[in-house]
Amino acid sequence: MSDKAAASGKERKPRQMPSSFTILFGCLLLVAIASWVVSSFSPDVQAATLGNFMASPFLGFESAMQVCVFILVLGGFLGVVQKTGALDTGIAVLVRKLGGNDLLLVPVLMLAFGICGSTYGMLEESVPFYLLLASVTFAMGWDPLVGCMVVLMGCGLGVLGSTVNPFSTGLALDALKAAGIPYDQGLMIGIGLVMFAIAEISGIIFVMRYAKRVRTDRAASSLTPEEWETAERLYGDKNGDSAEDAHVELSKIQKRVLVLFALTFVVMIIGFIPWQTFGVGLFDIGAKGDDLSTAWSALLTGLPLGQWYFTECGIWFFTMTIIIGKVAGMQEKELVDTILHGCADLVSVALVVAVARGVSVLMSITGLDVWILTNAANALAGVSATVFAPLSYALYFALSFLIPSSTGMATVSMPIMGPLAASLGFAPEAMVAIYLATHGVVAMITPTCGSIMAGLELAQVSYATYIKTAAKYMVLLTVITVSFVTVLMLVL
Repeated sequence: MSDKAAASGKERKPRQMPSSFTILFGCLLLVAIASWVVSSFSPDVQAATLGNFMASPFLGFESAMQVCVFILVLGGFLGVVQKTGALDTGIAVLVRKLGGNDLLLVPVLMLAFGICGSTYGMLEESVPFYLLLASVTFAMGWDPLVGCMVVLMGCGLGVLGSTVNPFSTGLALDALKAAGIPYDQGLMIGIGLVMFAIAEISGIIFVMRYAKRVRTDRAASSLTPEEWETAERLYGDKNGDSAEDAHVELSKIQKRVLVLFALTFVVMIIGFIPWQTFGVGLFDIGAKGDDLSTAWSALLTGLPLGQWYFTECGIWFFTMTIIIGKVAGMQEKELVDTILHGCADLVSVALVVAVARGVSVLMSITGLDVWILTNAANALAGVSATVFAPLSYALYFALSFLIPSSTGMATVSMPIMGPLAASLGFAPEAMVAIYLATHGVVAMITPTCGSIMAGLELAQVSYATYIKTAAKYMVLLTVITVSFVTVLMLVL
């Protein structure tokens, strides 16, 4: 307590971090105000009404319905798995067996997540891993933020270095093709690989250094005292340093649960990878013509592996929830109650995703996104490569906060920016690289990205805490990527 506070007899209350909902509704308000300002001098933008503002979170929920329902199903799945004690015991055993080599887990997992991000755009699909990795990293003597950054930066840096990601690189190149602009697919993959290597290596070094500092000195952690208390309550019994944990072993039932737990996530990842894009038809065998619902891997969900989205993933997780509950010997009432409690724990996470999606909905309703893009593109006409590249980066940087979806950004921007770059004599591959690099950086920091806010909420780490920790690295990554795409535009 300070002398001033002591003298007044009052104890200063700890400063509270703003909640995810406060941050997101603030973003909604900023978009609404911007639409009012722009609509006063541009007929292309409609001023957001009070009704638009109030409806946008609900429309966001409608737009993100599949994701939100999946999150609730995930809550039930995790609730059942946790009830068996398999995760707690498994983490204790893992920490014990890794011994002094546990820091290697960071690069291994980040590279695995990065490959998924680069090949099929894994980001929203990473939400289930936040709680698991937060628990693991806390048990290893770090803090839950390390686990969050392993998932978030692992996937995000991979998306930044997209190679064959059909939801970003694929859509961007398709837009160039539709505009009649030739491009080199091999060159684009090579550029993606270089960006992937730069981003993942720098990110791994950053996360490992932070983890080592936290283990050496807990005061070096960015977590607030309140977040540490929450972490102790959620994960404290998983710390592998106790004498009791030194002798803990998995029971036969727990081993079976962990095998099923791992199988659930492996199948989920396989289901999201667009195998058909890569010419792999294994999961389509048995399909009658264009009717993919008759394929052997579509038996459970109605769509084959590789065609899944969150509805199919939710069906899979719900099925595995029942199977795991029965393997663990749960009776019907116990299983249902456990699932419902698990769902209830993640209601706030699902609502965060809905409000985050509402920001993009409000941008679309008002037409503010297209107005910003069109006018900025017109302003860039006639400038040199050394000016065009960083200014295009700045444009994408601003827009990516408001359009966090890589698919949405590619669809809206590339039909405008691709032909503009080509008309100025710049390589279209460099223009796609600017889009990938900028959107990749922003996707890891914007509060309008539902997967970030949902994942952090799940791990009970505030957005402000994460940003405070990652800010310097993100500034460095921005400088590196701006320099890279500028040089790229000059040499191609």
